[in-house]
Amino acid sequence: MNTLSSTGHTTLYHKRRARMERAKGLSHLFPAIVLLGGAVSILTGRESFTVLAGVELAVGAAYLLLLAREWRHLGQHPAHHERVAWLELAAAGILALEGYHIWHRHHEKELQTGEHRFHVLPWVYWVVAGWYVLLAFGLAHIYKRRHLHLHAHGFSGRLHPFRRKFAYNWADIAKLETVGEEDVVVYGAGGERHVISFAHIQDGAVHRNRLSEHAAAGMSDAKKDV
Repeated sequence: MNTLSSTGHTTLYHKRRARMERAKGLSHLFPAIVLLGGAVSILTGRESFTVLAGVELAVGAAYLLLLAREWRHLGQHPAHHERVAWLELAAAGILALEGYHIWHRHHEKELQTGEHRFHVLPWVYWVVAGWYVLLAFGLAHIYKRRHLHLHAHGFSGRLHPFRRKFAYNWADIAKLETVGEEDVVVYGAGGERHVISFAHIQDGAVHRNRLSEHAAAGMSDAKKDV
């Protein structure tokens, strides 16, 4: 978990992060519904119990355990993220297996009837499964991209995971001003002007003030060394 120390590397989060996490949680209803549908089909006798069905149920059981673990984890350590999102990976497994199950059922029917048709649903499941795999291995990296790094020679950071990083040494800065409650304006030694806004960042005013205080102390020390 990140602490708001005066210097060092801090991971930043969007101010609507809680809403985004809830939306991500709702996205897991889809694999859960798929899992429930498969289990009901087996229990009611509409589908026979096969090795594939057994694997689906095993992955589904792991998924439910991981889902409970995720909810507990969010309550206890909301700012910590694993390198691999295992819940998303289990969701991908459920969807990929169910997609194969549907494809296999249609394939067997085609062999019996000799009528070949293209079925969209298995591909929909596989595409969504691929999306969950990307999330599983990419979420932690995306979270870490939004950060603020305060160090002895200046500061750097990125306030949006898909935008360019900013980096300044004290020698690059002529002046730094605070604007409003969550913005700073950096005036470069060459006359350029750059606005850094923490308006969309969780605890944006706190991080803006940390940056302002760090810059004031760092630029003062840099002038003394000249």
